[in-house]
Amino acid sequence: MPDPQYISTADVARALGVGVSTVKRWVDEGILPAHKTAGGHRKLLLSDVLRLARESDFPRLDLSGLQFVAESKGSLEPDVLLQKLLAALRRGECDAVRSLIHGAYQSGIAIETLADFVIAPAMRQLGHEWEIGRIEVLHEHRATQICTAALYELKGVLEARAERDRPLAVGGSPELDYHGLASLLAEMVLLDAGWRVIDLGQHTPIISFRQALLELRPRLLWISLCHLVDRDRFLAEYRELYQEAERVGVAVAIGGRALTESLRSVMPYTCYGDGLRHLAAFGRSHHGPARRPRRGRPQHQNP
Repeated sequence: MPDPQYISTADVARALGVGVSTVKRWVDEGILPAHKTAGGHRKLLLSDVLRLARESDFPRLDLSGLQFVAESKGSLEPDVLLQKLLAALRRGECDAVRSLIHGAYQSGIAIETLADFVIAPAMRQLGHEWEIGRIEVLHEHRATQICTAALYELKGVLEARAERDRPLAVGGSPELDYHGLASLLAEMVLLDAGWRVIDLGQHTPIISFRQALLELRPRLLWISLCHLVDRDRFLAEYRELYQEAERVGVAVAIGGRALTESLRSVMPYTCYGDGLRHLAAFGRSHHGPARRPRRGRPQHQNP
């Protein structure tokens, strides 16, 4: 017989969309059976929680992380998650991938940590396995779609929790770069760091980024560079983009595996990162005034 799977009242409250005090009251009233530890903490059986979820109507129900929490028992190291995610992606298991990604985030692992040490290495490994003929391209494409779908769901959770008054960040991948997953992860990292985000997506011409600077007036522009075809053309167009960003007071963040040291050495930028954890750190620290005040007397505003 497998060991019973116990979860905390906080995990139950998060999954059912209620307060911890409500879960504790249900325990006291006998609605949810519970066991108390030596320290007086309540632990609930996963099966009892799932039964209550089936029998009741919870408007904010989200059970995606419960199985993950119960099975992990403190094993939340990125290398362990990486191997679990790789196995689920190879098998094409949508529910398992969703549970791993959502559950890891709900258990306190930051989006940038998931991106840099779990999701990106998993996708690189699958890409390598396709290149050497260990898996077919259909398996690599299927894994990308499954992972992307799970991340879009999690993005919805981040957006629902976001505050209203946030600075705007705009970004994406340049022309002929079709790696949409990298841009999506950058979007989610900034969203989690407190930004309102508009992702222009993959294969976006540099001129469109320039237009976004003028039309959308962001505080931050990010470029995710995973694949580069014409280095000289990109550099010429990018330098013009940066000059425009500097003129209107917009910070520019660059990153991606195609951003080699030799390329970066000839590019102007506000910040760069070897991973999304650097973008997250910059995003959380870059919440100062949107523009430097103009010299002279302020313009008169009608009441």
